[in-house]
Amino acid sequence: MSLVESKLDPKAAVIDEICAAGEPWMATVTTGQVFRILDLEGNQAVDTLFYNADDPEERYSATDTIRRQGSLYLTAGTTLYSSEGRPMLEIVADTCGRHDTLGGACAAESNTVRYALDKRHMHSCRDNFLHAMAHCDCGHIHLSKRDIAANINFFMNVPVTPEGRLSFEDGISAPGKYVEMRALMDVVVLISNCPQLNNPCNAYNPTPIRLLVWDAR
Repeated sequence: MSLVESKLDPKAAVIDEICAAGEPWMATVTTGQVFRILDLEGNQAVDTLFYNADDPEERYSATDTIRRQGSLYLTAGTTLYSSEGRPMLEIVADTCGRHDTLGGACAAESNTVRYALDKRHMHSCRDNFLHAMAHCDCGHIHLSKRDIAANINFFMNVPVTPEGRLSFEDGISAPGKYVEMRALMDVVVLISNCPQLNNPCNAYNPTPIRLLVWDAR
């Protein structure tokens, strides 16, 4: 776990938006720009995918990132690698300290299997990803459900038990905590501000997040 604070001024950001609780968000971040996800009220999971803006067949790879870092968790200094083994983004500031790579995105199917049949109708991160893809305004990029890969869960706490199982626990974030990344290529960012109500990853109460982008210095 590595805590590093940012020196960037929010007043200088070229993008400064609020993503409502349980909603998707999608944007392009260009090479050298810095992108921040800020947990406004604390204990909010932010499911995130990254795609090469010039070729979306190349996208964030959990496998390559974990293997290259030698760690299951992301923190300041971590480089996020693509499915082609190329660096996509570098985490340059982080006041939370640890982010999940294994928990995946909630879906109607997983809600049913993990919780109960009557949870199938509940809104999910997979729904958010598909909705954002269908309404994408990212130039020539066209994404569909086949492009949903293993995602990052920023601020989410998913310890691995001694038996090798995943345990969804209370988050380790708090109001005002953030993670900040510098883009090493032009990337499309796809976020689901997780609507999950069945486990403690959102404290059973999804809340808004703030998203900021600064131009390259």
